[in-house]
Amino acid sequence: MIVYPEEFNARKAAVFRALAKVEGGAHRLWVVPLSPFGWPETRARVDAALARAKKPGRGWLSRWLKRLLLTGQYNWARRYFSRHPDRLAVAWNGLTGGRKVFLDAARDAGAAVLHAELAPLPGRITLDPIGVNAEGSVPQDPGFFRNQPLTDWRAMGAGLTARPSRRADVGQGAGDLPDTPFLFCPLQVPDDSQVRLFAGWCRDYPGFIAALTEAVAHMPPGWHLRLKEHPSAKQSLAPLLAPLLATGRAVLDNATDSFAQLTASKGVVTLNSSMGLQAFFHDRPVITLGRAFFALPGLVTPCNGQADVNAAFAAPQGFDAAMRDGFMSWLDAEYYPRFSETGFDPAAFAARCDQSRRSRDNR
Repeated sequence: MIVYPEEFNARKAAVFRALAKVEGGAHRLWVVPLSPFGWPETRARVDAALARAKKPGRGWLSRWLKRLLLTGQYNWARRYFSRHPDRLAVAWNGLTGGRKVFLDAARDAGAAVLHAELAPLPGRITLDPIGVNAEGSVPQDPGFFRNQPLTDWRAMGAGLTARPSRRADVGQGAGDLPDTPFLFCPLQVPDDSQVRLFAGWCRDYPGFIAALTEAVAHMPPGWHLRLKEHPSAKQSLAPLLAPLLATGRAVLDNATDSFAQLTASKGVVTLNSSMGLQAFFHDRPVITLGRAFFALPGLVTPCNGQADVNAAFAAPQGFDAAMRDGFMSWLDAEYYPRFSETGFDPAAFAARCDQSRRSRDNR
């Protein structure tokens, strides 16, 4: 049986129903109850969740109330899974806030856990017992992928299209792209968990833009950096981008289709956007500045400091095509189960649940 906090979202509910089907039932928590009875680990787990919270509270009272809520949720979940260690704890994302303390409590009680998240590829879903994004269980040894059985992994990209925009000033139109060479940078939502948790040495999005501002001066003559804001970003990044655009080596193009710009580029630059992975379908080199599960030498050019970024802009590198074939084949066959709201792969879902129990047994 799975146990999960309700998300009030149709797609997420479909994932939970699929897991319940392979696990033989579900206990849905409309809200996670609270308990005043603490555990030795309570404070540390709550501190860790608050350190990652998107909204930890502005004033002392709101922060205190947030702490009180997370404390009660951890205590209840720890007690629940201590009584039911055979049940599988599932939460959406599970890296921050109440979902994090829920899964941490289950782990501390000896239960198996599973993080669920949208996959960066159409028709797939992420189910991982360790975490998601840069904290997932994707192997980080480049050699692991060199001898993987190959699949027709490019078929996963058949349904890739640019996402619809929520802003009138960001579109997906047919623009006129220049013949001059450029690198393409699809910008991310600045307060997204990918940025807040996995910005690495850049620290945050202003740090990322500052790194690009220095690096563009190192591009070969005639090259420029082309940027596009994220279609879901609520606020424009124009003020933050002003110093970068003022260099004369960067252009902001919010009108042209994202994949049209990617395809016409000589490479993609990103902190850790999923478009970095999606660029593999177009055989484009990728430069990453932040933490990402695909930021492996050979797959991309990972940058661990400003000097690396400057060098990557000065002489854009290629990639190991055979390694990409193995990596994407592994994602296709092993990591991302097939899923849509009308159907899923029961065997793959069951395998992910079994993996979560093996992970528990190996703690």
